[in-house]
Amino acid sequence: MSLTSDLMELREDDIVKHYPAANAMLAGFDHSPRIGKAKEVAPKEASSGLGTRRRFRTTTPGLVTRQAARAEGVHLIDTVLAADEDDPLPSPLQSTVLHALRRALSIGLAVGEAFSEATGMADLRRANLAGSLDAARKGEFTELLVAEALAVSHVFANACAFLLAPHSSEASVDLGEVEEVLTDNAQLSLHGALWELDQDIAMLAHDDAKLVAVVAGFAEALMAKIALRAANAARLEAFTGAAWRVEVDDFTIRGFEAVAGKQSTTLTMSFKEPHQVVGNHIAKYQALKLSKMLMAYDFERKLNPFEELGGFIFTFMGDGKPGTGKTTLIQMMAGLINRYCEVAGYPFRYANLSTESIDSYQGKSAQNAKSFINGVLDPGVIGFGTIDDIDQLAGKRGDRQSSAGQLEITAVLMESFSGANTVVRGNCTFGMFSNYPENVDDALRQRAGARFLVDGPQTREDYIDILALLMGKKHDIPLGAHELYAAQEIKKAVAASFDSHAKPHEEGLLRVYERVEKNIGALDTIAKLGTYLKGIQEADERFTGRAIKNITDAVKVRAMDFELPDEWMEEPELFLFKSYEEKRGMIEELRQPITVEMVIQEINRYADSEFRYADKSDEAAIADAVRDMGRMEEAKRRYLEGKG
Repeated sequence: MSLTSDLMELREDDIVKHYPAANAMLAGFDHSPRIGKAKEVAPKEASSGLGTRRRFRTTTPGLVTRQAARAEGVHLIDTVLAADEDDPLPSPLQSTVLHALRRALSIGLAVGEAFSEATGMADLRRANLAGSLDAARKGEFTELLVAEALAVSHVFANACAFLLAPHSSEASVDLGEVEEVLTDNAQLSLHGALWELDQDIAMLAHDDAKLVAVVAGFAEALMAKIALRAANAARLEAFTGAAWRVEVDDFTIRGFEAVAGKQSTTLTMSFKEPHQVVGNHIAKYQALKLSKMLMAYDFERKLNPFEELGGFIFTFMGDGKPGTGKTTLIQMMAGLINRYCEVAGYPFRYANLSTESIDSYQGKSAQNAKSFINGVLDPGVIGFGTIDDIDQLAGKRGDRQSSAGQLEITAVLMESFSGANTVVRGNCTFGMFSNYPENVDDALRQRAGARFLVDGPQTREDYIDILALLMGKKHDIPLGAHELYAAQEIKKAVAASFDSHAKPHEEGLLRVYERVEKNIGALDTIAKLGTYLKGIQEADERFTGRAIKNITDAVKVRAMDFELPDEWMEEPELFLFKSYEEKRGMIEELRQPITVEMVIQEINRYADSEFRYADKSDEAAIADAVRDMGRMEEAKRRYLEGKG
């Protein structure tokens, strides 16, 4: 082991060599409970005439279909594989749980070995086995055995919770207190923990989601129990005074502290201040509002008042040409949320789904995408998930160039963003970004509740501001007649941007708008607005009911067209730490009335984006067709020349 300050490297070889021992514990061992009581597994009635005994399967090839009665003792592999009861093959999550348990056991045993060497316990153990241990040192040896048992068990539970965190879902279980906490020695301590875990899985894990919830919940409960025991234990200095780093898992052990690395993301990106985002006024304004909206989330109620009142943005899409500031917008929003969470003491998790998630193995891409989604959805954190270059990541159905992995990701995102099981709590938001949104599957794109046109700097003032920003301060060139960043004053710029959507920008949509207005007059009633929407649908059949929902959601967001005061974020007692009902009341007082102008602007904003995507998509298809025709003509010419 290498030593750097108080951080010690737990080498991979030192962990892997304990795999056989971990495998043996998972395969089976005998244990007589000393504190805990065996739990009766309630039989599940399937139907009349069918047996109700819980079925356990052998993993021996060729014996899958044989009736197998469970032997006495603890057989965690069998118990985990029986979680879904009727599938003869292990599921990906079952395999993940078993691998996590083996890995966690091995890490715990490796730390125990390091602890034994650091304290001289290894020599005492050898002397005790040989019967030559000095009576005066037997008390020391006993205390060290207890300390080792506490350290190993806590590391096992800590690593297990850490490794399973990315695979968690909203499934929850009521485990109660861990009872079989034994401290005679490390092996007995692990046996007691695994015995009780085996009981809990058999009782509560009836599907894969519950299986992960049971194992992760048990690990957290075990950590808490052991930490209490450790408060009064002796000879733990060698464990608590150093830290162990497991590089492969990005896992650092620091005494009896629960590792929160998977629960809260430590961001290393370069944050941007709002004034450093030049142009993109509406996108910037909505990102600022959304960052503060997230902070209204109530961890006790697991609900956000903005979601209940109808002004929360769960998914959004930012599109624009390359170099217009999409990455800068992400950096600004992530930085703001991170700052607000640090002030409030909330856990914050940022995750990005990248092209590295696409895997050639069947089902692996979907698993990676689901892990990303579940990590951000976790109701115990404030989450921000980004999918950059989504046109490259998620495949377009019907496109022969889309790989199986890309199509898997598309299916997961569609189900997660607007599926039957989608639960929006208001603790997280997902941003999809693309330079070529026309290449995104139509159904997936329409699941973006809000649209951010990231068009970059537009005015003379914008270009002066961005030049001054990027030039920095290490020069003597005078600024000239210009008020720096005045054009980036959000309220003024946003008002102008919204007003510009009183009429459509795209030529095809403008023709529809002018025809409808000429026929029925000013669009000042719901009936006339509905007529306009029908006209849009006749011009573009992809303009469906989902589009109307996205528009009405955007209107509701406009009704919340206010920024929560900065002091509410800087002083948590003013807002963040208040009860859910108080937060809801304070927000309702700020809500704005919905106007016809708002509705028209949001219809035009959304429809402009769809027409823009359609035009680009059609143009790309035409260009491809022209190239194909050219190839065929050239092939025909060469063929005829060869015949002649």
